[in-house]
Amino acid sequence: MYRHASRLLIRSSSSSASGGRAGGGGGGARAAFSTDVPAPATEDTGFVEAWRKVAPSLEPPKTPSAFMKPRPPTPSSIPSKLTVNFVLPYQSEISNKEVDMVIIPATTGQMGVLPGHVATIAELKPGLLSVHEGMSLVQKGLADFTQKLNSATTDLEKAEAQIGVDVHSALNAALTG
Repeated sequence: MYRHASRLLIRSSSSSASGGRAGGGGGGARAAFSTDVPAPATEDTGFVEAWRKVAPSLEPPKTPSAFMKPRPPTPSSIPSKLTVNFVLPYQSEISNKEVDMVIIPATTGQMGVLPGHVATIAELKPGLLSVHEGMSLVQKGLADFTQKLNSATTDLEKAEAQIGVDVHSALNAALTG
């Protein structure tokens, strides 16, 4: 009985969306996509009313809009600090720490992450993860040359940027001990 009720609901909603024509008829109805903005809850009231007419003893099913949360607003400016969480399987080493830069060992080389860094997927390699709380001149230079190395297009640009990364890494290691 309930399968029949759901079939009737689907049939009635699809025929009303297609303008009552058999086969859809292309009456201006378009398919919904997962990237569309979720519909407000008021549009679900028609479905709930139809459900209560067909199956008054059953609670109506939840629609996707009941589970979707509104997307958080996108910040208009680059944040000044980077929030870091470093979690191991058995404990949390760093939790919600505000830092200026994190240097991560990746298979493509050292990757410096600054506030406002673009989302990146990279294969990590075993190595030392550096968390920097203060931005000194040497660390800014390292971040600049790391960015130049990643965006270099010619061999000359890559060589110059790699020299800059090596020099600033050595200076940073000497200063931090």
